[in-house]
Amino acid sequence: MAETKPRRRAPGMTPEQRRQMIVAAALPLVAERGAAVTTAQVARAAAIGEGTIFRVFKDKDELIDACVAEVLSPDHTVREIGSVSLDQPLADRLAEAADALAADFGRITAMMAALHASGRARRPGPDRPPQADRDESMAAVRDAMAELFEPERATLRLPAEQLAAMFLGLLFTRSRIHTGLDTAELVDTFLNGAIKEEQA
Repeated sequence: MAETKPRRRAPGMTPEQRRQMIVAAALPLVAERGAAVTTAQVARAAAIGEGTIFRVFKDKDELIDACVAEVLSPDHTVREIGSVSLDQPLADRLAEAADALAADFGRITAMMAALHASGRARRPGPDRPPQADRDESMAAVRDAMAELFEPERATLRLPAEQLAAMFLGLLFTRSRIHTGLDTAELVDTFLNGAIKEEQA
């Protein structure tokens, strides 16, 4: 009889790695179902037993808080902006970054709307980070955006950090006021101004 070798178990996750894996599986469910999501649904999505969730989260509310904190974190946005190739023309860089920001804003809006629709009242903590945390997050996004201006630094009329802050302000205004401009038109107006050059 052939001797069977014992199967080697995959290395276990640390509690923090397990938390991150569970949050990643829960995010789309919370964005779709809000607080009505169940831990059983999250466990199925993560391909784990439901009890595993409660080894790293006290209860479902703590899991939802972690999802909110994750979606509000600037880390994903900063990574997306940082992945924009500096070999492209500046207009293309800014358009790609603007689309990444719009996608992230859409994720935040979808999750908050789902939580509100499912009856979850605003809670202190991750639902509304302190002002200092929001300022720090905004500074991280601004600094990542400023990097996109670096190849043109010698020809810029203003410091890259100031231009990045202005461009972000324009993008956030667009999210609140319907301008009718698509991303390319918005970037073109930002870079080239509102007044056409006079024809010779």
